[in-house]
Amino acid sequence: MKDREIERPVRRKKLANIKSQIKRNKQNQAARLRNRVYRGTARTMVRKAQAALKTAETSESAQAEMTAAIKALDKAASKGVIHKNNAARRKARLMAKANAIEAK
Repeated sequence: MKDREIERPVRRKKLANIKSQIKRNKQNQAARLRNRVYRGTARTMVRKAQAALKTAETSESAQAEMTAAIKALDKAASKGVIHKNNAARRKARLMAKANAIEAK
């Protein structure tokens, strides 16, 4: 063994031996991938809406982005990906930013 070589322990994945747990793991993986789409879409839409509010080129474009973000948040909440209060809080923060910009 060379001086700089470090011996690493072999790591193996722990897999279930029980049939029902193997099935449950498959279901969890499928649900995780499905949920990831809704969560990612909601996050992206909110980010786009915030960017549209910052630039505020036209209120119509910002309004369209906000509508899309709210729709994505509602969809994620209805699917159970995020909690309904989490969606409500994010929508409220988004609306507060929009109202603060319009008040100026």
